[in-house]
Amino acid sequence: MKYKLLPTLLDQVHDQVESALNTARKAMHHPTDKGDASESVWIELFNKYLPRRYVASKAHAVDSNGDVSEQIDILIHDRQYSPLVFSFNDTLYVPAEGVYAAFEVKQEASNRTVSYAQNKAASVRRLYRTSIPVPTLDGVRPAKEPGHIIAGLLTLSSEWKPPMGESLVENLTANLEAGCIDIGCIADAGWFCRNEHEFEMNLVPRAATRFLFELIARLQELGTVPMLDIRAYAHHIP
Repeated sequence: MKYKLLPTLLDQVHDQVESALNTARKAMHHPTDKGDASESVWIELFNKYLPRRYVASKAHAVDSNGDVSEQIDILIHDRQYSPLVFSFNDTLYVPAEGVYAAFEVKQEASNRTVSYAQNKAASVRRLYRTSIPVPTLDGVRPAKEPGHIIAGLLTLSSEWKPPMGESLVENLTANLEAGCIDIGCIADAGWFCRNEHEFEMNLVPRAATRFLFELIARLQELGTVPMLDIRAYAHHIP
């Protein structure tokens, strides 16, 4: 029995995600409602399974210079060193220093949605990020260099046949600079990621679970975000 428990639990993670995404597609008729419902599925997945140091939100990123990113379907951001989150009329603004990852959520992967996700990622990565020394029990540690912000695309399906073929690769490689996509999931087909200088395509079952585990591994590799300079933000108080 113990040998079947873990595979069953992991299988359920994907099934719940794909089922919820399919329900959102079929039950919601207005594109905005359909999009909001799909985003909620992924946000719920992240907030349920990611370690508590992270939180997933639909939000803008903002920097201490006052520059703001486009609205991002899902920002994965920090709870500990960058807990400050602004809100206005139910819109959230997360300090750029606290952002670990930015995801765009769409119904299908296509040349338009890949390009859209790349532009959204670039709008976050171009923001300025502060970093200050960190006091610890062992003394003050030097300020940490801001790390790479993971960018991704999450969809239920793909307009391409095959879904994880050359068309997807060509569109992903069209922007390898500020808008580069690092990881993504096409829930009914597979998941992909960028390793070194090439993209790995994984046409596999239970794609959402496999993607989730790879995302957690990549977040672990990033470590902790820099401690933001709160005084840099305080300069904007009128």
